Amino acid sequence: MAFRTPRDFGKGPVWKNILAQALPLTVAQAVLLLYNVVDRIYIGHMGENGAMALTGLGLTFPVVTIVMAFAALFGMGGVPLFSIARGEGDDKKAGRILGNACFALLCSAAAVTVLCLVFCKPLLFAFGATEASYAYAGPYLQIYLFGAVFSMLATGLNGYINAQGFPAVGMVSVIIGAVCNIALDPVCIFALHLGVRGAALATVVSQAVSAAWVLRFLCAKRPPVRLTGKNMKPDGQILKDIAKLGTSNFIMQGTACLVQVACNTTLQRFGGDLYVGVMTVLSSVREVFTLAVTGMVSGALPVISYNYGAKQFDRVKQGIRFNTLAGAAYTLVAWLLVVLFPHVWVSIFTDDPAMIDMGSAMLRIYFFGFVFMALQFAGQSTFQALGDAKRAIFFSLLRKAVIVVPLTLLLPLTALGVKGVFWAEPVSNFLGGTACFVTMYLTRYRKLGEEE
Repeated sequence: MAFRTPRDFGKGPVWKNILAQALPLTVAQAVLLLYNVVDRIYIGHMGENGAMALTGLGLTFPVVTIVMAFAALFGMGGVPLFSIARGEGDDKKAGRILGNACFALLCSAAAVTVLCLVFCKPLLFAFGATEASYAYAGPYLQIYLFGAVFSMLATGLNGYINAQGFPAVGMVSVIIGAVCNIALDPVCIFALHLGVRGAALATVVSQAVSAAWVLRFLCAKRPPVRLTGKNMKPDGQILKDIAKLGTSNFIMQGTACLVQVACNTTLQRFGGDLYVGVMTVLSSVREVFTLAVTGMVSGALPVISYNYGAKQFDRVKQGIRFNTLAGAAYTLVAWLLVVLFPHVWVSIFTDDPAMIDMGSAMLRIYFFGFVFMALQFAGQSTFQALGDAKRAIFFSLLRKAVIVVPLTLLLPLTALGVKGVFWAEPVSNFLGGTACFVTMYLTRYRKLGEEE
């Protein structure tokens, strides 16, 4: 039934609606995680070149993050507006939002692909590459960029499937691509002896399959709001509104790119290629443990937006409370698992003894106070769901651009040395997460319904 009948977000217990959305989305996030990290697992176990190849792969993360930032700008930026319009009963407007989001994704994909291909080598060296690591980073990135349009369409449009109450379909769109990637990776990397080029090729093919699935569903008759050529006609006001709200998502991804660049260049300066590789592993472990939180946030966002559009403010508050408490409980458990078993998580991604020992020590630092990330996610997602673009943008900038990047650059100059790079993350989680959640509670949660 999940494939055929959309869920009505205005009826039934709010927490059940959120879980009905979040569980398949979390499964999708878990599969997507495999999609993203399976390359790193295979590459990290390529033998004597594995550690350097993993370092090279880590250097491509900022560019990949830029691609995903544009997918978030026009994809996730339109989802709350789309859900609010549906909650108001205006499916015609929702259709125009969907069509304009697709148009913007196609245009931005073309621009990003061309620019990144032209400046591939200088970008990677600016991000901390050496001649040794570029030998792996360059070939991977060049092939990946040719499939950027598929990645942006699959990621950017999948939210509009979930927002219409078809989370199982959205889950399958991710699973299809992930299964393809997992199956193709060993073939392309080892059987065809393509190495990192094979990993990139497998990713491109897999993303193309996912994009085809998403487009096929949105253009079919099943969803209440379909993607049509007519709705893709550019509308300046709609594009402006999407970009305005999506800017917070763009900044979150864009500042993540900035953080990655700051980390890689600082680690290269104070520690060398080994520490850049360690950060690649730690970032991968972090993705493992944030997937459930992002799944919960993705599930809650359309439910909260729909009820806000329908002016059911008590249901909106219920959604915010559940989102916050569930996220806090999960991140607390995740923090304990990392502290108790750091070697287990690091060894998943590498068999290099030096990287395992160093990574295990740094992992405990990097994850310190991980529970405060739940506050950041809860506050940020609420601002987005309620269409509060200004605060969503501000807190996107605060945690990473204002706190993480300066700390990443300054702390290594103190007695902490290279460890300071890893301390920047937990400090920012505490300061940024607390500030975001408290502001959301005082300015939006407590006043819900008053202005209306």
